[in-house]
Amino acid sequence: MSVLERGDRVALVSPAGPALAPLVAAGVAVLRSWGLTVTTPVVDAWSLPYLAGSDADRAAEFVDAWCSDVAAVFCVRGGYGCLRMTDLVPWRSLPPRVFVGSSDVTVLHAELNAAGQPTVFGPMPGTRDFVEDPVAQERLRRFLFEGVSSWTAGTPVVPGTARGVLVGGNAALLAASVGGPRWSVPAPGAIALLEDVGEEPYRLDRILTQLLRAGWFEPVSGIVLGSWTGCGDPSAVLLDRLVPLGVPVLGDFGFGHCAGQWTLPLGVAAELDAAATTLRLL
Repeated sequence: MSVLERGDRVALVSPAGPALAPLVAAGVAVLRSWGLTVTTPVVDAWSLPYLAGSDADRAAEFVDAWCSDVAAVFCVRGGYGCLRMTDLVPWRSLPPRVFVGSSDVTVLHAELNAAGQPTVFGPMPGTRDFVEDPVAQERLRRFLFEGVSSWTAGTPVVPGTARGVLVGGNAALLAASVGGPRWSVPAPGAIALLEDVGEEPYRLDRILTQLLRAGWFEPVSGIVLGSWTGCGDPSAVLLDRLVPLGVPVLGDFGFGHCAGQWTLPLGVAAELDAAATTLRLL
C-alpha cells in the first residue's frame, strides 16, 4: 500500500496546538528530502496559547489545504484542539487525499474514516517524535512510498484471529468524542488500535470504561495495543477492561507515542493474528 510519489505536493496544517518553528523547519526538510514539495502551515498563534489559532481559522486552514492541489495533508503536531474545530469541516464534501497525523488528530481520523476516506496514523513532522527519531521517519517514508502491508511485532495477550476494518487511535480522544453529533460505534468486526500518553492507570480505567459503557467495543472483533508512554504500568487495567471482551488482543505493538513508532493505516480492512503477532492488510 504505497500512496505517494516523489514530486507530489503536500500541505502541512495545524488543527490542534502550535508547533515550534525549528521543529517544523526540520520536519519540512525531511519531507523535502523525500522528494515532496511542501506547503507550510499558515495558522500559528492565538489568544489561547495551547491552540494554533481560532477554531474557525484552524478549520479554514484545514479545508483550504485539503481542497488545494495536493496529494496529501500532514498535521504538524497534536496537543489539543482538533475536537473544537471538527464540527466546522464539511467532511463528506472533501475530495480524496492522503492524511497523516496521530495523538489528538485521532478525532479527525474518525471523521474521515466515517466519510469513507482511509487515513494514516503516524508521526507528525513538527514533533520530536518525527524530527529526532530516524526509525519512525523511515517507517513513515516506507509506508507512504514503498507500500507496507504487514507488520510483525508485539506480545500476545489473548490469542486468536480477527478480520475487519482498522479503527481507533488515541484512547482518550476516542472517549472524548462520545456523544458528538456524528459519533458512532465502529463497524461490525472492526479491529481497534489503541494507545495513549500521560494517563495514569486509573484514568485509563475511566477512559476504557466510558468506551465500554457507550458500546464502542461491542462490534470490535480484535484489539491491537500500542504504547502507553507516561502511563505508569497500565497492564492490570488493560487486562481487566479488555480481556473479558473475549476477542483477540495483541499488546506492545509499538505505535503511538514511542520511539521507532510504526505507521499504520486506519479505515482499511486487515487481519489480526494475535498468537503470531501479525497484522496484515487485506
